[in-house]
Amino acid sequence: MPSDRLSVVVTRRLPEAVETRLCELFDARLREDDAPMSREELVAAMQQAEVLVPTITDRIDAAMLAQAGDQLKLIANFGAGVDHIDVESARRRGILVSNTPGVVTEDTADMTIALILAVTRRIPEGLALMQSGEWEGWAPTAMLGGRLAGRRLGILGMGRIGQAVARRARAFGMQIHYHNRKRLRPEVEAEFEATYWESLDQMVARMDVISINCPHTPSTFHLMNARRLKLMKPEAVIVNTSRGEVIDENALTRMLRAGEIAGAGLDVFEHGTEINPRLRELKNVVLLPHMGSATVEGRNEMGEKVILNIRTFQDGHRPPDLVVPGML
Repeated sequence: MPSDRLSVVVTRRLPEAVETRLCELFDARLREDDAPMSREELVAAMQQAEVLVPTITDRIDAAMLAQAGDQLKLIANFGAGVDHIDVESARRRGILVSNTPGVVTEDTADMTIALILAVTRRIPEGLALMQSGEWEGWAPTAMLGGRLAGRRLGILGMGRIGQAVARRARAFGMQIHYHNRKRLRPEVEAEFEATYWESLDQMVARMDVISINCPHTPSTFHLMNARRLKLMKPEAVIVNTSRGEVIDENALTRMLRAGEIAGAGLDVFEHGTEINPRLRELKNVVLLPHMGSATVEGRNEMGEKVILNIRTFQDGHRPPDLVVPGML
């Protein structure tokens, strides 16, 4: 690779420390505001940069990659998920794609537990009552929620984040169950005292809490569809800190409104910011603005991984977090 400073275009505002380091090391063009780039702006960036640093809000498809300049050789994604990038098309054009895996594990697991607590203990309802000034004092039957200890937690996707959720849930006395593409090693199952379910349908039908912790791929799109959601117990709740597309949001909304599912905690949504308005009206739902990985520490660590991937590429080596098509 050339020894001069790489041309790097960043599509969103990043933490100040990360932006400062990017400018020190590379010929970096930063985003002045924090609005997502338009399709036309992304294409223009790919026609100018040797390295593009996008985020999850930047959908990069085959048609856009076909317009990229010959000098674009690396897309160093700021984030672990890469379902917004056509990785196969990029590789066919000789463009490498890297990501930042492992950084968000603990933060996302924390938020998963927070959502489970918020839904089962009705925390947002209590907060709203206090903020309204209508609270009239303690009563034996007021604001009754449910105890976590003894509840069955079914984890859909037992990767890094799923295991981090299991570790935390065990501390609350929950029983750990999971469905995964591959069964865990016996010693890992033993660590969590986890029960593996080969049949997702059978697991869903028996759980008190379902936690979605799998990536969005063609095989996981609407994995929790209307038929599977109907298998859940009426007193069960579902939380999602992974990808919104894994759940059929309209079907979930209908069932929550009908009382066929007790509650939901959602940090991600099927259509991004276009959330079903009926979902917003429900008291048994906790909605968050994609905050699962939103910690100062996590964002800075993401930036450090992006920089390491770019520097390693600049030195003529394979980026340590290279995304390989077919292994997503």
